[in-house]
Amino acid sequence: QVQLVESGGGLVQAGGSLRLSCTASGRAFSRSAMGWFRQAPGKEREFVAGISWSGDDTNYADSVKGRFTVSRDNVKNTVNLQMNSLKSEDTAVYYCAASRFRGLESTAPHLYDYWGQGTQVTVSS
Repeated sequence: QVQLVESGGGLVQAGGSLRLSCTASGRAFSRSAMGWFRQAPGKEREFVAGISWSGDDTNYADSVKGRFTVSRDNVKNTVNLQMNSLKSEDTAVYYCAASRFRGLESTAPHLYDYWGQGTQVTVSS
């Protein structure tokens, strides 16, 4: 079992930055790849970024590549998403999720077993 709680969302102007954090409880955290997803109103949940269990491997959606950076600390049981150069199209509820795999096998939401409650990110243009 893994419990996840996101924080750090808010309102920011276009071009600004936000840092999202996800704090995990449960022994399985350090053995799981972690992902960040987002869902905008009327749209499907989409993959944003992922990081392997060790932190050695990361992947990103094309839409955020070069602007977002995912990291994790397996001692503090946290995973972070640094978001720079934010755009209005980044507005969404952001979720962290724990994968059933150690590596970055997939970006499909149904392969992530545990989810946080989400945090709202709003980028004003």
